[in-house]
Amino acid sequence: MAYSINDDCISCGACAAECPTSAISEGDGKYVIDADACVSCGACAGVCPVDAPNED
Repeated sequence: MAYSINDDCISCGACAAECPTSAISEGDGKYVIDADACVSCGACAGVCPVDAPNED
């Protein structure tokens, strides 16, 4: 299952820098994850300071 980023996102970009498939990009007010590119590795969740990425 792919990860998604909830509204707790503070747009710091830490998650995008860690994503091995470049599935994370800056969206409107928060970062977003392309579910088709996400490999559910959890790297984004491991570096997020506010625990915004969650596995769907």
